[in-house]
Amino acid sequence: FESNKLGRKVSYSIYLPSDYNTSKRNYPVLYLLHGYTDNETNWIQMGQMKTIADRAIANEEAVPMIIVMPDAWDTYINQYDGKVPYEDMFFEELIPYMEKTYRIRSDKESRAIAGLSMGGYGSFLYSLHHPDMFCACAPLSAAVFDDTVMEARKARSHKDLFNRLFGPGDEHWKQNNVLKILSDWDQNNLPKIRYYIDCGDDDGLLDGNMQVHQIMRQKGIRHEFRVRDGGHSWIYWRTALPEVLKFVSQTFCRS
Repeated sequence: FESNKLGRKVSYSIYLPSDYNTSKRNYPVLYLLHGYTDNETNWIQMGQMKTIADRAIANEEAVPMIIVMPDAWDTYINQYDGKVPYEDMFFEELIPYMEKTYRIRSDKESRAIAGLSMGGYGSFLYSLHHPDMFCACAPLSAAVFDDTVMEARKARSHKDLFNRLFGPGDEHWKQNNVLKILSDWDQNNLPKIRYYIDCGDDDGLLDGNMQVHQIMRQKGIRHEFRVRDGGHSWIYWRTALPEVLKFVSQTFCRS
């Protein structure tokens, strides 16, 4: 669809349950975000999303739902200088477009978000920036860093990307740092979102995910935390997706 905010088209893949064309019902929705260097097709091609979702729904391990996979290129945040306001586009254009175009329920209790790596970070960040929008969030191998790791990446491994996204200084980073947002969260106004966090024991991003787990425990934010055998790979994420679908389905049914 055409995004006025980005000044370009945003491609997306969408999964419709098998009875979509024969029913008149409206469906809950899962926004499923891809990782860095991927696009809107990778969850289908590499993640076998359709096969996994078809099987989970047929076995009644998941409820029939619509799954939206948008292309994010290399970021889910609003770029510091306003040139690429992706997060604004997501909430002000993408979600309204989906709910107008497809039979998607428009209440928080029927909307969930998940993603892998950069998309795990994006799903985490969106749930914290917009806690009134989602009932469930399932970050997989989320690219969550503390300040020390961020400084190293900004100086070396992701120098061009992170400097373009976050700009000079650390002000924009603070606004988009999952660990800081969680740490600063008002104890009396915790997000009413169910979290399912999963990261492999051989994943280089495990430390950040464990820091999230510790902060959530200290704050009393209810969540499921899984560390399974595996690394930062599609083999791992394919085995995670059935549990994600089950988790968000249970949340939809509770609402």
